[in-house]
Amino acid sequence: MMKKLCFGLAVACGLMIGQTASAQVVMGGDPITVEVTNEGNSDFFITPVWFGFHSGGFDIFDSGATASSALETIAEVGDVGPLDMDFIASPSSPGDISGVVASPTAPPPLAPGETASTTVTAINPSSYQYFSFASMVVPTNDTFIANSDPLAYQVFDSGDNFLGTNGVFEIQVFGRQIYDAGTEVNDAGVDGGAAFAQGRMGGEGAAEGGFITLADDLSEFMGLVTPNGVTINDTTIGADELVATIRISVIPEPTSLALVGLGIVGLCGTVRRRR
Repeated sequence: MMKKLCFGLAVACGLMIGQTASAQVVMGGDPITVEVTNEGNSDFFITPVWFGFHSGGFDIFDSGATASSALETIAEVGDVGPLDMDFIASPSSPGDISGVVASPTAPPPLAPGETASTTVTAINPSSYQYFSFASMVVPTNDTFIANSDPLAYQVFDSGDNFLGTNGVFEIQVFGRQIYDAGTEVNDAGVDGGAAFAQGRMGGEGAAEGGFITLADDLSEFMGLVTPNGVTINDTTIGADELVATIRISVIPEPTSLALVGLGIVGLCGTVRRRR
């Protein structure tokens, strides 16, 4: 009888572990890995990608509106500092869970075909269910990728469950999601202000005073040379071509699952000793 009971508990333990892994229930302190790939469907690089987990109210931009100063800084020179400061000050970021994914080798922008990742820690995921990101496309004057809808990517539900498929929440960024910030005139000339190009000083171009629109033509930047010597020969990105892929994954700490198993083993041992 006791053997059957222990066997039943062991099976139940296995089912619990299987269900936990399947549902990806996030325990406090679980690591969240954010991986970004520059898909390489053009010669453009992307600057270190800023990301943040929030409660749904952190709006980076709206198409047709004027870019914020924080977005302008990213779109013109790839600096994520001001945006991160806005994020930390926002009531929509109770956990202040943000980070940057950069190339592990110099220079920090992600080259075509390159993948990089970083890890942050989940404390109370139900408080920051949504994910946002932003990065500059270089070398350009003020071209960027980001999500305009703060509710576009729900990564966790109200029960702290991770909503990825097979352990991964994947975001695909296409050519139709590349924007012009409207803050600096597109100019690939020597004094034009295109960032991350040899012989150019980023952010020093003529102010445009425009609005955020889709960036449908980047041919202006053909022939520019990046700091690591890559010449931009392919500037065409189709609306349905992948620009970048972001993969978010959560690996539950094994400690809690191991303790469940050890507790059941201990229970069985206690039952046997009492016979």
